Amino acid sequence: MERGRGRLHEIDLLRIFAAFSVMAYHYLFSSYADGTSAMHFPQVDVVARYGYLGVDLFFTISGFVVLLSAWDRSPRSFVISRAVRLYPAYWIAVSLTAFVSVAFSQGRFPVSLPQYLANLTMFNSLPNIRNVDVVYWTLWAEVRFYAMILVLTFIGITARRVTIFLWAWLAATFVFQAGLLPHATDLVLNTQFSHYFIAGMALCLIHRYGATRQTVAIVAIALGNAIYRGIGFADRVGVRYHTEIHRTAVVAIIIAIFAIMLAVALKLTHHLGRPWFAILGALTYPLYLVHAHIGFIMFERLGDQVNHVLLVAATMLLMIGIAAALHYGVERPLAPRLKRLLDRVLPGRPVHALRK
Repeated sequence: MERGRGRLHEIDLLRIFAAFSVMAYHYLFSSYADGTSAMHFPQVDVVARYGYLGVDLFFTISGFVVLLSAWDRSPRSFVISRAVRLYPAYWIAVSLTAFVSVAFSQGRFPVSLPQYLANLTMFNSLPNIRNVDVVYWTLWAEVRFYAMILVLTFIGITARRVTIFLWAWLAATFVFQAGLLPHATDLVLNTQFSHYFIAGMALCLIHRYGATRQTVAIVAIALGNAIYRGIGFADRVGVRYHTEIHRTAVVAIIIAIFAIMLAVALKLTHHLGRPWFAILGALTYPLYLVHAHIGFIMFERLGDQVNHVLLVAATMLLMIGIAAALHYGVERPLAPRLKRLLDRVLPGRPVHALRK
């Protein structure tokens, strides 16, 4: 997430906003709507129900910053950087969530040993092994995107090659959606969310080289497909929770995501960034990993004993505290050690500098 040698601090702010949106969605809407919690917040759930679109913002940001980070990397360096970024906090989060689920969920969130071990790999969705926590499904989408970027690092990342790659991925997405490709190809194409990754990568090109007809066209087409698929996804969310997800609101939020990220790509938001946003951004990933099932269990166990508003507020603060502990107590000390280990065991030239 670089600008020269610095950070795009406004993206750190967007990340924490996306994380809080997803947390609000789970705590203030979905936990009650699916029967996980008896705590109902009718005054705010009409807004919180759209918080799931924070994931869409996350994917767009990933398309942008992961390509930006991978630009001058070797395949080996890219693999190490992603492993170091993803796994230390994830291993602890999976372990903590599994322990709390087994010890305190009273069977609501069962976790078996094979399931737990499979989850540690982050590839458990491949053999269709259930996630330890509901939010981990997004990691499988991210890992598949990283595989796309890894291919590009082997080819050599240039503006022309990335542009060709994006047109090809966009075209394959439409061919799949037309029913002309086998269902198994979606494992690679990731068509439910490919438009966000594609748009993010095109916006990265705009950020580096300025807008061109091709990159603007890719973003516009990706936006159209994001709206089309987003409406279908919203309808399914409404059916699942027996409620109404207004299409107009979903379309407006998706357009806002693209507009905000375009402003970042065009460097119109540079003056809004603050260095301390990086502190918030650093907590985003661990906060996302730990908040869901642990929070649901707290609601289930304490919901009839504590004021509901206070319980939600306290749970959010607790999750932020756990996220901070994971970042400063796990990610920071373990990341360089994991990097050194991977440097030794993976063939190739050692990685002397690891960028985020």
